[in-house]
Amino acid sequence: MNEHFLEILVPAIGLVSGLIGAFVGLQNRALLAEVRKDLAELENRITTRINGTYVRSGECHLREENMHVRLDTLMQAIRNRNAASE
Repeated sequence: MNEHFLEILVPAIGLVSGLIGAFVGLQNRALLAEVRKDLAELENRITTRINGTYVRSGECHLREENMHVRLDTLMQAIRNRNAASE
């Protein structure tokens, strides 16, 4: 009788162990997917904040070049005005 009980008990323990392992594995995958989703959302928020706060170097060069052109235009207008008044 004990031998028959052990013949049933050992495979049942293996089955239960396998089911628990599969369940834990699925939960780990679900947690990993959730963490990846949260990380992607955080990365998007950080990128949006950085792009909204800082100006790219190309934009800085364009702004500086535009400012030089405006200053040169103003200087030329002042020179022309001074030359016309003399």
